[in-house]
Amino acid sequence: MGDDTLIQGRYRLLERIGRGGMGEVWRARDESLGRGIAVKCLKPLGTQHDHSFTRVLRERFRREARVAAALQHRGVTVVHDFGDWDGVLFLVMELLEGHDLSRLLEENRGHPLPVADVVDIAEQVASALAYTHEQGIVHRDLKPANIVRTADGTVKICDFGIARLGHDAGFTARLTGTGIAMGTPHYMSPEQIGGDEVDRRSDLYSLGCVLYEIATGAPPFDLDDAWAILVGHRDTEPAPPRTRRAELPGYLDRIILDLLAKRPEQRPDDARELGRRITAGRTGRPGRAGRPGPAPVPALATARPRSTSPVEERAGLPSWTHGMTTGHKATGTSGLRVTPPDPGAGLSGAWIPRPAGDRIAGDRSVGERPAGPAPGEGPHSAPEAVAALAARHRTGLSLGRLGRWEEAAEVHRAVAAERERLLGADHPDTLASRYEAAFTLGRTGHAAEALRAYKGVAEARIRLLGADHPDTLAVRQEMAYTLGRLGRHTDAHQVYTSVLTARERTMGADHPDTLRCRHNLAFNLGRLGRTEDALRTAREVAAARARVLGPDHPDTLVTRYEVAYELGRLDRWQEALATYRDVAAARARTLGPDHPDTLAARYETGVALGRLGRCAEALTVYGELIADRSRAQGPEHPETLRARHGLGVNLGRLGHWEEALAEAREVGAVRGRVLGPDHPDTLVSHREVAVALGWLGRWSPALTEYRLVAAARERLLGPDHPDTLVARDDEAHCLERLGRATEAADLYRRIAALRAAAH
Repeated sequence: MGDDTLIQGRYRLLERIGRGGMGEVWRARDESLGRGIAVKCLKPLGTQHDHSFTRVLRERFRREARVAAALQHRGVTVVHDFGDWDGVLFLVMELLEGHDLSRLLEENRGHPLPVADVVDIAEQVASALAYTHEQGIVHRDLKPANIVRTADGTVKICDFGIARLGHDAGFTARLTGTGIAMGTPHYMSPEQIGGDEVDRRSDLYSLGCVLYEIATGAPPFDLDDAWAILVGHRDTEPAPPRTRRAELPGYLDRIILDLLAKRPEQRPDDARELGRRITAGRTGRPGRAGRPGPAPVPALATARPRSTSPVEERAGLPSWTHGMTTGHKATGTSGLRVTPPDPGAGLSGAWIPRPAGDRIAGDRSVGERPAGPAPGEGPHSAPEAVAALAARHRTGLSLGRLGRWEEAAEVHRAVAAERERLLGADHPDTLASRYEAAFTLGRTGHAAEALRAYKGVAEARIRLLGADHPDTLAVRQEMAYTLGRLGRHTDAHQVYTSVLTARERTMGADHPDTLRCRHNLAFNLGRLGRTEDALRTAREVAAARARVLGPDHPDTLVTRYEVAYELGRLDRWQEALATYRDVAAARARTLGPDHPDTLAARYETGVALGRLGRCAEALTVYGELIADRSRAQGPEHPETLRARHGLGVNLGRLGHWEEALAEAREVGAVRGRVLGPDHPDTLVSHREVAVALGWLGRWSPALTEYRLVAAARERLLGPDHPDTLVARDDEAHCLERLGRATEAADLYRRIAALRAAAH
């Protein structure tokens, strides 16, 4: 095969970007959909190879394709197609820009990664493993070379070439019966080394080895001899990571040691539990306590296994390990050489650079280097300084993923200024930093400033890359979203429509970025009052995402959530309730029961029950939700308070007005302290207090609350804003109930005049 080879009349090979003993990886183009892809090819083996070996190797490749193609999670590399072409097995997958963890450590000169990056990687890999394990799949070869971090910070697991389905032990036995080593010594679990049956907890052990290495700079058993490494995993307790790097937080040290427990039952039960512990440690809130582990011992006493002869060591290990070499490890102080991953052994995105125009499916469609020369290639750039800025850029992305937007904003602004000085104002890396700085402005409540920043990046990208370039479209799409945040929904609609047309023309109707744009368009249609159009578009997008990404993919569920919302706006609450319940159940399976998106769907389930008059059921939903949100996010978190507000509303609907009044007052007091006295949620609580007072016949104090809300909204939103006018209507109604008919009539006339002027 060579450049410009066309596989099955569809996949054109453009450039070989990886090669190993068993296969090659090519940058390619899908001519049918007009998108960049990666194609992995298993090279035909000559007659010198044993036929059974060849047969098993080809079966493994097919198995990788079947297993990987069935997985639909943002943390797993997307496989689009596979087949057999002229005797060559091939696998078609998404084209990733980024580096595997092995390469990141190598580029970091053997130093460990920043703590925030370690935690972020741990959290994302735990989420991906939770998903794959729930599909009955155990990876069996988790290592730094098989974990890729893309330019936007998304972490993906690659290479399911020796993955096994949990229920398919017979097939696995046939594969392992060939004597081909399964796994890599530095990252193998004790039960894997012993030839015992493995399950999801073996992957958790391997993840512990990976986290140990990226947190300390060396794997837990950093030895030159494969046998010593295997015996270390089996018999020796690892040195606590904090003995090698004192700045590591205690919770992370404990989690890694729990993952490295020798016996599977001493490790976390599953990756969902692991994810919850990481989140709890990162946010500083109580989580499930870790299992007791070995007492800390000095690093030098545990860094190597007990003293035994090579013969004794080999005698205690299964026969399939004989002849095994150390394999690749990411870095460390031993004599093992760091080498690029072998495409034949598995697919790693480290050596799949993303050229201009290729996209990945993530929260945003802009990577760190959209186009142009590599950092350091400019005539005035210092390579080390540029590399340092790239690392700081990644740090900013990590801070954003952790929700630390103010800190992320400072990092991106500083990096943008330095990149402009070193590389120039129009360099792609400078524009990438300016884009991220704009994104942080939007996340910190500065939508107008974000819009101006996006416009500057868009103008530069149109000039340099063209109006239809994916990176140009990405920033224009963010402009549309920001316009919507500013209430300029008509302007947003025009931009979304223009971007969608370009995406469909250049990427295809089913490309994830095209579908994301159509989803945003549906959302904006709803805000324009075009509810039927919004519902129709959202349903079309949900069906397409289910077909392309899978029915339980987070993006599919986001769109189904929007479908339910629009059904509610059309008063089709029975359908909305069924959809919200389906989404909540799917999110609990895919994301976990405590994920914010799962909790949000449960909240909307309560809303739908209340609108259907099933208020007692709604109270049960809200009560459980308040308990779960208090545990997961804290009792004063805005979403916990929103659930308490919903509970109070339904208490009122059931006629329990004294309880409803007490709940509204408590929630309003906390909202005023946490969010501020003029926050919209605080004002909603004041209105709920007024409603309860009115139902209790206490109209004078109710009037005070209604006027407080109206005055605040007029000051913040303007006298003719719809929410202000609703508050004035409440005030006029209250005046009527107090017998002050003349004042009420005057107020109603003023309200009518403001509404007429607004239209």
